[in-house]
Amino acid sequence: MNSKSNHTFHIPVMGLAFTVDSPIKVARFGISSVLSLAEDRLIEMMRKKYSEVAGDDYQPIGPNVEDYRAKRITSYLNLVHRIVQKQFKTLQQEAFGEGNEIDQYFEMLPTDSVLRASYTQLLKTDCPTKKGMLANELRSKMQPGSIDVNIMTKLDKSNPSPNGDIKEENSDAVAALRGYALSELRNSSLVFSAGMNPRLFNYLEQFEDFQTGKKKVIVKVTDFRSALIQGKYLAKKGIWVSEFRIESGLNCGGHAFATDGYLLGPILEEFKTKKQELIDTMFSLFQKGEKAPAIKISVQGGIGTHEEDQLLHDYYAVDSTGWGSPFLLVPEATTVDEETMQLLAASKKEDIVLSKSSPLGIRFNYLKGTSGHKERLNRIKQNKAGSPCTEKHLAFNTEFTTEPICTASKKYIQLKLATPEGQAKKEEILAKECLCVGLSNSAAIVNKESFVKKLTAVTMCPGPNIANFSQIVSLKTMLDHIYGRIQDLTKESRPHLFLAELELYVNFLVESIEEEINTETWAKRTKYFQTFTANLQSGIEYYKTVPALAKKSFLNTLESMENELQFIQQKYTLQTIES
Repeated sequence: MNSKSNHTFHIPVMGLAFTVDSPIKVARFGISSVLSLAEDRLIEMMRKKYSEVAGDDYQPIGPNVEDYRAKRITSYLNLVHRIVQKQFKTLQQEAFGEGNEIDQYFEMLPTDSVLRASYTQLLKTDCPTKKGMLANELRSKMQPGSIDVNIMTKLDKSNPSPNGDIKEENSDAVAALRGYALSELRNSSLVFSAGMNPRLFNYLEQFEDFQTGKKKVIVKVTDFRSALIQGKYLAKKGIWVSEFRIESGLNCGGHAFATDGYLLGPILEEFKTKKQELIDTMFSLFQKGEKAPAIKISVQGGIGTHEEDQLLHDYYAVDSTGWGSPFLLVPEATTVDEETMQLLAASKKEDIVLSKSSPLGIRFNYLKGTSGHKERLNRIKQNKAGSPCTEKHLAFNTEFTTEPICTASKKYIQLKLATPEGQAKKEEILAKECLCVGLSNSAAIVNKESFVKKLTAVTMCPGPNIANFSQIVSLKTMLDHIYGRIQDLTKESRPHLFLAELELYVNFLVESIEEEINTETWAKRTKYFQTFTANLQSGIEYYKTVPALAKKSFLNTLESMENELQFIQQKYTLQTIES
């Protein structure tokens, strides 16, 4: 994000297509968003579309072009940057008080924003001279939202060069990083998710913009320890992490990286109390300048109400909150095809499942009933399970082949089901779904473009929180909801953010135990489950101490969840140990 955003939230990366052009939709209003760099074919498709919109001469960058993946990414990001800059300058020059986009810019700011108050004062002012001065001052303080990008560090398949050599700089994630590094974007951030990738982190050193801070680094984490490890690693290389973006382990969209029972509240408390320790430790290794650069702490995953947003800002002192899944119901902000959007709006709690659909073998929050879901079931019914693997970004498995293949591919599923182990885990094998195409197709459908011929099914990966939203709304309405200016858009039965996450962890615990209790590994895994339950209990005890949570409805539900956890411990003889 920009060094000082006029908004207190951001739109995180969602899927591959869902935020691929979000900056073009929202950045001129000062809203920061994150787009994925994982799928370069999608990025090239969007570059073609927006080149036409911008009146640019589109020159295709085909797979026969040297370093085509990085060049596609650089070209698209440069195009997005030019479009946003042009949009912003046009907006900035508009007249006030005539219902133009410049009015929307200020009307959508936080309710307590000084800029918003000055805008209101401008509209009430009759004196032309004073009005002109106020208008000039407001225009000078406007800024577009940041155009940020995301690289999932685990998506780093090695690729051969034209002569067959495997070089580190040709890998998927490294090429994506290079594409961003060479772009014209400034005061922008690269978000790393899914853990540490040494070759990717080491590659940052080659680009001056990361050394000078013209391009910033954000690291997405699920706990303080992970932030400390990754922050120190990068600091030693002269790269300062400008923001740690905390994400709920389970109450998030897409891939879910469960903690060992550590809950979001206690994790935020640790960041709050140890932030200076984190800064000091990193700066001792950074060896640049006399004063440590600033570090922001942000949080995302399951936030749904203004009250929760305020709690995170006021009590936990976070700099920004990430609002993801609710924006899937805002066509002005994200790219979701009509059929899938209607399915999202109608979704209930049971429609969002923590699936095993991802070929990466990582649990994946998944919406049932999509065209992608139906296509997969139909293929199974016709004895044609699996997907054609056109993109190969998730082709990592070498169990049966020398060349890596994807576990959602027809080839892998056929080979795996021919083994006793495959038959024993048939349901899990058949659950795998093509994400490269499924998470890209919404953009192809919305923009009437061809992504992969004859493959049009959509996969949707919202967080569980989407079940609490049922209305397709405007951008302004969603911001009014975030900032508490309208009646809550969520369903009355919606549980508090922290309680929803706790329930997800308890359910995850039970499911994990049931999968392993009768296996040979159970004895070795007992200690893990003991630690898990102890951490959950510790989290529950913590929530009892937070003054802002001392409400009857919250405490009653918390007590009910605690009783359920104790029942689980007794049922599976998991004696509590120190967490």
